Amino acid sequence: MSSKTTDGKAPDPARRNDRSRRAILDAALALVGEVGYNKLTIEAIAARAGVGKQTIYRWWPSKAAVLLDASLALAGDAEREGGWTGFPDTGDLAADLKLVLRATVDEFNDEKYEAPARALTAAGATDPELGARFTEQLLEPQLALYEARLRAAREAGQLVEDVDLRLTVEMLLGPLTYRWLLRTAPLTHAYADALVDRVLGGVAKVTAG
Repeated sequence: MSSKTTDGKAPDPARRNDRSRRAILDAALALVGEVGYNKLTIEAIAARAGVGKQTIYRWWPSKAAVLLDASLALAGDAEREGGWTGFPDTGDLAADLKLVLRATVDEFNDEKYEAPARALTAAGATDPELGARFTEQLLEPQLALYEARLRAAREAGQLVEDVDLRLTVEMLLGPLTYRWLLRTAPLTHAYADALVDRVLGGVAKVTAG
């Protein structure tokens, strides 16, 4: 039997691998939303993706590692679909922060993002290596965007000179994540707006009227 495709070309192993990887990542995201992280298995992911489980183990050491790469792919898809090229900078820091925090609220409330995010948060808390990868590959790039926007605002004279950029980012995102993770109250746009107003109230430079 010929190994060539109908157009006379040999199959492209790289393309086949890309299709298989994406099928595995999509399967992991779908299943963690359906059955939860504890019941998620490599066997179930393989069956949903239509591959052998050894194919998965060739690329990932655990279901948590699969889920991390799936979340990275999901984040990349969200950026492309939303057309984001970076943190918005309209000159109005409060408006820019509210726009991004509202989008974060929408993601936290979206089942597509919520299940894998909760699963990775829980897994990373007990697996230091996974937690470090989660922070380095998924969280730090996002935090860096916030810091860059705040740095630009400081250079424009909108924030006090000695503002701690990382602390300010954590003051914005910490309460949001806490409310989402522990479900202490509804996560809303109004809450995100209030956080921005409160935090900027403490670090914004007061100008003479």
